[in-house]
Amino acid sequence: MWDEEDVELVPYQWLKPHEQIKPRNRDKLLEMTKRWGGFTKPLIVDKRTGGILDGHHRYSIAGELNLARVPAICVDYLEDERIEVDVWPASKIESLTKQQVIEMCLSGNVFPPKTSRHTIADHLPPIHVSLEVLEQHAPTQLD
Repeated sequence: MWDEEDVELVPYQWLKPHEQIKPRNRDKLLEMTKRWGGFTKPLIVDKRTGGILDGHHRYSIAGELNLARVPAICVDYLEDERIEVDVWPASKIESLTKQQVIEMCLSGNVFPPKTSRHTIADHLPPIHVSLEVLEQHAPTQLD
């Protein structure tokens, strides 16, 4: 569905989470990211709001490492019918809509970990963007 050309580097500060993370999972991924020397998977982000649809642990790592930019695939979340949202089986809620995800992103609040499940996230291209590149501030299309 996507390939490496669809990945862009977006400002960390522009991104808005909608879901908490599991610290233990983040810590494991942080160690792997340091070992790899970069990000190997992009986030999926709503291009209108900066809402994170997939990649909350990667976003948290970017904050831990004080990165200026993060690799992301920016999508038209509300309009793209290929992107579907559901809830994880262990979630505390029965259903979730795209609009509710965006509202949570914009509210400054977050759902518990593993609430939303975006099936499109299964089709991310493998990448490698070095931490050195992500530390640098650079003008972007989004500014």
